[in-house]
Parts: sequence; structure tokens; C-alpha cells
Amino acid sequence: MGKKSRGLNAGKKLKARRHKSRWKDKWFVRRVRRLKARSDPLEGSSQANGIVLEKVQLEAKQPNSAMRKCVRIQLIKNGKQVTAFCPGDGATKLIDEHDKVMVECIGGAMGKSKGDIPGVRWQVIKVNDQSLDALLKGIIEKARK
Repeated sequence: MGKKSRGLNAGKKLKARRHKSRWKDKWFVRRVRRLKARSDPLEGSSQANGIVLEKVQLEAKQPNSAMRKCVRIQLIKNGKQVTAFCPGDGATKLIDEHDKVMVECIGGAMGKSKGDIPGVRWQVIKVNDQSLDALLKGIIEKARK
């Protein structure tokens, strides 16, 4: 494309150049075309509620060898099913089927899965409107239904 225009009346050309160049940035394209919000089960929001369908154990990727404790949940807002990781020692014991859980993004690179858990992009943060972290630390006890 050559050098940038630099003169008193170069503003229009610089603006047009910037406008054209931004489309080479993949994050700009994703944001403007709302690609994440369309493909994302959470529809662009940071957190969502769901109902636990079943508890599952996923095998960790190589070189690790572990069964990662996860839950299959159905989102309330749109009925889509996702798998969410249960962080913490003994967290799955506190989560039962048909419980209402809140999930958030697990924080992997570029919105993908984190660590050695294949294909899991979400983690459980609340069970029946009680913090999973507080339940694990014994600060509160799980409410009776």
C-alpha cells in the first residue's frame, strides 16, 4: 500500500486507510459481525443459568491422566446443552441432578477450553443460588429443596 499520506489535507485519506486496514484484524471482524454472540451458547453474556442433566467424567488430554469432573447442563435461556467443569475438590458431591447452576466462561486462551479438559469452555460457579466456592470451604451448607 506504500507510505501513509502526511499533509495538511491528508485526513480523509488516512481515515479511509484505517477503515480498510481494520478489516485485517480478526478480533475487529469478530466483534463487528457479532460472530461470537451467534455461535456462543451463552449468546454473548458472561454468565448463564442452567439445569443439571447428568454428571460426567472426562478424560484429561495427554500427558495428564485424570478423570475431570464435569456436568452436562441445559441452559434455561435457550435450551442449549453444554458441558461445564466443576472446580474444586469434591465439588461434584455438592451438585445433584436437576439442581440449578450458574456457569461462566472458564477463561481459556481466545475463548477456547482451558488446560487439559477437552472441549469444555464453562465452569460452575453457583449451585441453587449458593456460591460453589463457599460450599466447598464449608462457609455455608447446601440448602434443602
